[in-house]
Amino acid sequence: MRALAIAATGMSAQQMRVETISNNLANMNTTGYNARRAEFADLHYQQQTRAGTIVSSDGTALPTGVQLGLGVRPTAVTVQLAQGSLAETGGDLDLAIEGAGYLEVTLPSGVSAYTRDGGLHRSAEGLIVTSDGYPVVPDITIPDDARSISINAEGEVYAYFSDRVEPEVLGQFTLAGFSNPKGLEAIGSNLFLESAASGQANISVPGEDGIGTLRQGYLESSSVDAVREVTELIEAQRGYELNAKVLTAADQMLSATSQVR
Repeated sequence: MRALAIAATGMSAQQMRVETISNNLANMNTTGYNARRAEFADLHYQQQTRAGTIVSSDGTALPTGVQLGLGVRPTAVTVQLAQGSLAETGGDLDLAIEGAGYLEVTLPSGVSAYTRDGGLHRSAEGLIVTSDGYPVVPDITIPDDARSISINAEGEVYAYFSDRVEPEVLGQFTLAGFSNPKGLEAIGSNLFLESAASGQANISVPGEDGIGTLRQGYLESSSVDAVREVTELIEAQRGYELNAKVLTAADQMLSATSQVR
């Protein structure tokens, strides 16, 4: 009774789909979050009768065979890259990336990580860091007596002082681009690591080499479409229920067989 195993793979696939959707809905308000999609493929087939088999002495061949599928398997959970809407915050250290690219940060281990979450902060030493305290690359320190700062679209950071007219250039943010950003490894906290699938990071000035620009005083909202996610949730629920009915039907058929005398 192959239907038992086949239906079980279908239920497992729909469960994985629901888990992916629930993660998307949970991150509806996460800055810079891109929705994920579960992808599936059919399992291998048992060839009971191969197409083209000779069935008579005159060379007649079967136009079709008997191929029994064995269910479904997950292949990937991919990121659906999309630009989220920009929400105005007015914060001096809030940066939204318009277009492709990621901010580079340094983890405590010294490894570089990448993020689109531009909700930055100032450490006790004046260093610009993420909300988790990781310094942004390159290191930019804001002087204690700075009255305000300004960041232009190219990432140049200017500090304004009460006793000066002209601003002081503190540094310039860079952005990292990847040949396959879907291959980045998500590690949580809106951070990604470079992987063999993503390719090496290409560091560029904002606005160059196909990299996006920065907008101060804004944050990128999540790209999750709540209506679409709820629609897919209903589809996944119905698919799970149908596979459960197949499981019940196969069990009843086995029970009927065992009761034959």
